[in-house]
Amino acid sequence: MTPPDAIHLREAVVFLAAGALVVPLMHRLRLSPVIGWLAAGLVLGPHGVGGFAEAVPALGWISIAEWDAIAPLGAIGVLFLMFSIGLELSLERLKRMKLLVFGLGGAQVLASGAAIGLVAWGFGNPPGAATVLGACLALSSTAIVMQILIDQRRIATPVGHAALGVLLFQDLAVVPILVLVGVLGARAGENPLASLLASIVAGAVAVGLISLAGRLLLARLFRHAGRSSRPELFAAVALLAVLGAAWATEQAGLSAALGAFLAGLLIAETEFRHQVEADLEPFKGLLLGMFFMSVGMAIDLRALAAAPVLLPASVVGLIVLKAAVVFPLCLAFGLPRHVAAEVSLLLGQAGEFAFLVIALASRLELVSPATAQFMTLVAALTMGATPLLGGLARRLGLAITAAEASAEPEPGIAGHVIIAGYGRVGETIGRVLDAEGARWIALDLDAASVARHRAEGRPVFYADAARTEVLRRAGAGEARALVLTMDSAAAVQRALAAARRGWPDLAVVARARDSAQARRLGELGATAAVPEALEAALALAGGTLAALGLPDEAAAAALQLERGRTGQG
Repeated sequence: MTPPDAIHLREAVVFLAAGALVVPLMHRLRLSPVIGWLAAGLVLGPHGVGGFAEAVPALGWISIAEWDAIAPLGAIGVLFLMFSIGLELSLERLKRMKLLVFGLGGAQVLASGAAIGLVAWGFGNPPGAATVLGACLALSSTAIVMQILIDQRRIATPVGHAALGVLLFQDLAVVPILVLVGVLGARAGENPLASLLASIVAGAVAVGLISLAGRLLLARLFRHAGRSSRPELFAAVALLAVLGAAWATEQAGLSAALGAFLAGLLIAETEFRHQVEADLEPFKGLLLGMFFMSVGMAIDLRALAAAPVLLPASVVGLIVLKAAVVFPLCLAFGLPRHVAAEVSLLLGQAGEFAFLVIALASRLELVSPATAQFMTLVAALTMGATPLLGGLARRLGLAITAAEASAEPEPGIAGHVIIAGYGRVGETIGRVLDAEGARWIALDLDAASVARHRAEGRPVFYADAARTEVLRRAGAGEARALVLTMDSAAAVQRALAAARRGWPDLAVVARARDSAQARRLGELGATAAVPEALEAALALAGGTLAALGLPDEAAAAALQLERGRTGQG
């Protein structure tokens, strides 16, 4: 018989080997590593290759047959994720998010729970079972959603803030939901009200003690570790903060992830946050990989044969139902349509907490074993689909932004300047025109950038300046000038050609890479073409001449002579 420690070592080797293949492959395919970890768990887990290990013992060396072998380490990975999110925030920023956390988050849990519960009741589940299913499936997967946003570098965006606010409230809702399950499954002689009050008091005391201990002790411990010049001691203090806070909240009946998040918030207020983040980053990545593999291992695609219609319909139905609830709630809380669309899809899956609640409800005989198994699989499949939903949500948000940003300029506009391309150069031109009191509008094809500028009140529109009809709607016939600032030389030439087809007399000032391109644009009809490389070089030359003590007039004459020599004077 193989000793238990050997089994765990073998599975650790399989996991690390899978990571060595999955992460580079996903990077090369430009996909989220989450997809790779989920697929690895699906293929190597008990419902994949691991399921044949008894019949073919050699397969046991390249598979993970027991979900319990890596699930605890995966759960620790979730703690590190929540800790790192706390490090990115601060108590002050969290206070500013209170409307998203307690307003939008609370409304989402209540509305989604009620909607899912009604559907479950309509499918014949008893009221108690329907209530439990609605409550636990209303929650989403913090680990998967936040990792997707981190991969997309969008934690600090409105989408990231809204999703984080809802997910934080969902973590707070863990305690009431567990108490609800206990109340519904209470036997005679038990006092559910006393259990509820005890849980609330214990949770409040735990959060208060963590906050107090963090403020009094954390900074001192880190300073002591820093003075010792022992990096392992510094890392040990960081691990103590994460796991200690998580353990304390778990003992109080709260989510362990909430404790890790609190620890991150507290360390974020100290001067050690960046070093702590760097020390723990490798742990977080590997342990989160174990968590995502454990989710993949819970997915049994063979169950599709038993329910080829009902199972996919339930997965899609849960995602659509939650998205349909979240979208109008986001709008009601003042979020833009594209943000609401992205958040509603990102939060459409069930969360890891559903596994715990459904198992507990099954033990208390609130949910039948068959229903528990089916809903656990539905939850796992929705979590597995989340990386694809994340990509779909991003594309949907950009499409909505483009549609909204393509609104036409106000009719009758005249005497203005049209800026084609509103990047770094276009913004500078806009500021100069504002300073002179000149009227202008800008056209750009970066939907996210257009949405940001419009939110700040700038007259920027999503449109292609290379189309004559777009220039006509932008008032090219009444404009004083058209400025082409795009990076692409081909885009500048197309826009110039479109302008000249419709308005031969319109003044067109074009940005060029170099003198050769500037001459080419002049031949195509540009009123003026400014080579950015030449102007940057002349600016540096002017600064050099000034440093040498040359009079301003002499320096200006020298620069003008160089412009004439290159054909730009």
